[in-house]
Amino acid sequence: MKKDGIKLVANNKKAFHDYFIIEKYEAGLALAGTEVKSLRAGKCSIKEAYVHIEDGEAYVVGMNISPYDHGNIFNRDPMRTRKLLLHRSEINKLIGDTSEKGFTIMPLQVYFKDGRAKLEIGLAKGKKIYDKREDIAKKDARREVEREFKVKNL
Repeated sequence: MKKDGIKLVANNKKAFHDYFIIEKYEAGLALAGTEVKSLRAGKCSIKEAYVHIEDGEAYVVGMNISPYDHGNIFNRDPMRTRKLLLHRSEINKLIGDTSEKGFTIMPLQVYFKDGRAKLEIGLAKGKKIYDKREDIAKKDARREVEREFKVKNL
């Protein structure tokens, strides 16, 4: 998928199912050279990842970037903690928002924007089981309406 100079690498659909996304931020990623090459090849997973803020710095933990095939000694640990590049004001706002009970910061997608690796993170609040059921029911109803509309147009 490529639009407006953006190439999507990884998407976290589970985050949208398990959390309400209140606000989104775009963060740069501090990566090694072989990690960038591996990302360009699409070898990335953010399913179990989360964002942790420590000493005024934001880090993504649990993001898996597979080792680059031709990287030999330059490859890094695939599960290492990586620093996020955010403005100080954004970090301070995230610290304030996550201090409230029930809020967390989730990585939503990894992509390249104008040749630079970016991570979209979202301030998230956990969904209850009945919220998830409600979302599933809405999706099913929307699919049913689209199916009916498609049948009528044929």
